Amino acid sequence: MAYVVTATWTAQPGKEHIVRDAIEKLTPPSRQEPGNRFYQAFQDPAEPLVFRLFEIYDDEDAYLAHGASEHFAEYGHGVAIPVLAGRERAFYETIG
Repeated sequence: MAYVVTATWTAQPGKEHIVRDAIEKLTPPSRQEPGNRFYQAFQDPAEPLVFRLFEIYDDEDAYLAHGASEHFAEYGHGVAIPVLAGRERAFYETIG
């Protein structure tokens, strides 16, 4: 089984560079977390304010540990999230 997370972060106009920089700093340590299988962010040039994050963890506990990590506190909660206009998340568990 795997725990899959999709997130959409929409930056406030003029703040997309802050979100992009925070995600660039957040990605390497997130990929090194125990229980992380995949972590990828995408910014569509046609929608420069919108960032889509795709994450796969061993289980929900691994995802919760990611949210409690120092690097997420610093770059997610400390930098990116304060300049978002919107934030959506969806969670899925795979079978098999």
